[in-house]
Amino acid sequence: MAGPPMLKSENGRLAGYVFVDVADRDLGSVVTDLQAAMAEQLKLPPGYSLEWSGQYEYLARATERLKWVVPAALAIIFLLIYLVFRDAAEASIIMLSLPLALVGGLWLIWILGHAISVATLIGFIALAGVAAEFGVIMLLYLRQAWHERLKRNPSADADDLDDAIREGAVLRVRPKAMTVAVILAGLFPLFIGDGPGSEVMQRIAAPMLGGMVTAPLLSMLIIPAAYRLLCRRRIARSRSTPVTT
Repeated sequence: MAGPPMLKSENGRLAGYVFVDVADRDLGSVVTDLQAAMAEQLKLPPGYSLEWSGQYEYLARATERLKWVVPAALAIIFLLIYLVFRDAAEASIIMLSLPLALVGGLWLIWILGHAISVATLIGFIALAGVAAEFGVIMLLYLRQAWHERLKRNPSADADDLDDAIREGAVLRVRPKAMTVAVILAGLFPLFIGDGPGSEVMQRIAAPMLGGMVTAPLLSMLIIPAAYRLLCRRRIARSRSTPVTT
């Protein structure tokens, strides 16, 4: 007679387990599809219940934590940037450039066929911190070049601003290239490793590797352009403000 090899119980109730192996898809989407299909096709008799456990349970817990960890991390990054510049507009420039800097990580994950998991989200959080660092240093160079130009010529105009931005951006190219080279040299061995835990490390390193292509380029293109628009608006506002005596 066919039957279970042993009786199992949980919380004082008989329990049966169905094991599902997932391949070529992320665990979250598979469980979501299974839940939708079972809700539509399965009707449990009275006294029966259904629970999803195993790795999905750990994934659900991690997802709930990340719902407040990610906003908290972004808020801390914004606060630290604001404390550096003491200017909400300049801090907003860096924060608004972060999504563009993360594009490279998304592209590399898509090319590799990796699913969005907790490990990849941790990689994106780390990438956001590095991209914010790139933006802070770039903006510091731009501010320094522009303020020095204002010290020499308090009536500097938009043409002087363009010269100062070019000067500050060029000074940042070599340090940024060195930073990117060091990060790539440190992450690439993790990305190609095949030892124990390599799958997790690869999914953490992939967003960082992809982001090291777009984050430096965007910080050298987007942030100077945004800072130029901000300073030109301030120049126009100061010129239009009447001087009272």
